[in-house]
Amino acid sequence: MRCLRALLTFAALSAAVVAFVPASDALPIFAQRYGGSCRRCHGPFPRLTEAGEAFAANGFRRHGEEPRDTIATTDDLLVLGRSLPLSVRFESNVTWQGGDGYSPRTDFQTPYALKLISSAALSKDLSYYFYFYFFEHGEIGVEDAFVQWNDLGGKPIDLVLGQFQVSDPLFKRELRLELEDYAIYRARIGDTRADLTYDRGVLATWSPSRFEFAAAVVNGTGKRAADDGERFDTDAPKNVLGRASYTPALGMRVGGMVFGGWEDGDRGDGVVRADVRMAGVDATLSHGALELNGQWIRRTDRHSTFELGTPEATTDGGFVEAIWAPAESRWYGYGLWNRMECDQPLLDARLGGPENLTRWQTWSAGAGYLLQRNVRLQGEAGWDTESEAARLAFTFVTAF
Repeated sequence: MRCLRALLTFAALSAAVVAFVPASDALPIFAQRYGGSCRRCHGPFPRLTEAGEAFAANGFRRHGEEPRDTIATTDDLLVLGRSLPLSVRFESNVTWQGGDGYSPRTDFQTPYALKLISSAALSKDLSYYFYFYFFEHGEIGVEDAFVQWNDLGGKPIDLVLGQFQVSDPLFKRELRLELEDYAIYRARIGDTRADLTYDRGVLATWSPSRFEFAAAVVNGTGKRAADDGERFDTDAPKNVLGRASYTPALGMRVGGMVFGGWEDGDRGDGVVRADVRMAGVDATLSHGALELNGQWIRRTDRHSTFELGTPEATTDGGFVEAIWAPAESRWYGYGLWNRMECDQPLLDARLGGPENLTRWQTWSAGAGYLLQRNVRLQGEAGWDTESEAARLAFTFVTAF
């Protein structure tokens, strides 16, 4: 009852705050470049519209349109901007957590994230994109940072080289509205570092007609710093991803993926190679203002503690997400269900809870309001069914 009263009070305060604030348009980096509104590509930001997905897939540029922030030169092999293209994203949260066996606590996560974003064309087919975190959960660093070649050889083949998320061809974690994460992409088993989040490597996509195919090869070491030999990858094996999807009709997409990873570890009595296999399916269904997304993955790990006697572990997990975002409304809502189950006590969701679990399940739902095209307020409530703990979060996000 205490959690329920807190949730109702939080929802009422959130609605009161957002109901009486005037709106206006704003023009961050890409909108400035082409002289339009953020709503063309976002609904609401950072979630992409169909036009936004096409814009990103085309190297963050529009087909057949010259950006306004480049200058004319006498050299056909030189593309220069009028200034260094930069945008800033700022995010703050106020959270409350409590439940059976937990002392209720409030946390001012202000700021929660502060990042600098830059992207521009380097040629007709080549572009770059990166963002630098001045501050993320108290840390400093770079996450997305890559160069992208479009339409190699005049074919619908794109190539990305750099640091990106292995799950990008599936669902992009950076574009979700929820504070709650897609847990199956973050999860690790035992002591291995294999997951579907950030890594360094190469990603190729091919988009013939209604199909899309993707293949990635990455180090398998995540964002770790280089060792004394200036190497990011400390062993010979690489991790690989294969992905295929099909769009049978407007508003529908179905897909499948496979993943293979290897990692060498030394406990002092010799090198043991751990390996992980994943296979999964996903789907998207959208109609009007409603969008449903689903992902399911089966993961199998061997020698995940780098010991030959470690039992093989099988993990099943995924998520279901619902988004309601009317095109002409400044209100939006969403819900997210996460579930993972492992047959060995080796599961680490890497979401602030305990390690060496066999099961993880959370529910979350929220609503938000656009104060401006590039400013939004959001309230979210979550429930962890395993620890019987609740979380409430009030979020302010802006990009400029």
